[in-house]
Amino acid sequence: MADGLRARLGHEFRDPGLLREALTHRSFGIPHNERLEFVGDAVLNCAIAAMLFERFPTTQEGELSRARANLVNRDTLAQIARRIDLGAHIRLGEGELKSGGADRASIIADALEAIFGAVFLDGGFAAARAAIDNIYADLLRDADPSTLGKDPKTRLQEWLQGRRYPVPEYAVVATSGEAHAQHFEVDCRIAALSMVTHGTGPSRRAAEQEAAASALARLVADAAHG
Repeated sequence: MADGLRARLGHEFRDPGLLREALTHRSFGIPHNERLEFVGDAVLNCAIAAMLFERFPTTQEGELSRARANLVNRDTLAQIARRIDLGAHIRLGEGELKSGGADRASIIADALEAIFGAVFLDGGFAAARAAIDNIYADLLRDADPSTLGKDPKTRLQEWLQGRRYPVPEYAVVATSGEAHAQHFEVDCRIAALSMVTHGTGPSRRAAEQEAAASALARLVADAAHG
């Protein structure tokens, strides 16, 4: 089961039952992955702390703590889980499966932590650290502890203020969908630079963050070219 997943982790389970349990949501049956998720959460925090400590020897505790919090939060875990197609391997009850549980952030993020817990119990901390290294390699390759943990709106505002530009303005330009599943479209306007970027999302905040991320990417690219 899940040969591609085992390859991504770089770990061959001596007890395959641990991986099966890690991939079992409580809606499917018992044993499910909540106990392993509890272990995996602690292992992940320790491993990421050690990795940041080693990678950034001059960075102070405050920035390291913020960077770790960013790397282990639900959004980041869900992003990683989607990239490795973890949802396709999770065993879900029929109701959860029909309601889109295989892509629900809470379910796939918890399953990823449960997998780290399973690797730890199967092979010890060194094996879990290696698996986390493998899974987080892309995120950590170009990581900057001074920006990790800061959302795009904060980073955009700091970039602009550092160059004495006024802060951007955000405006909702459209909404759609039912009240329980609305979709927002937002513009981020930087008048001093004659720049407007667009963002969409299931909430105003999410759409603003996407618009800010787009603006920051353009500004950084423009600065790099000239």
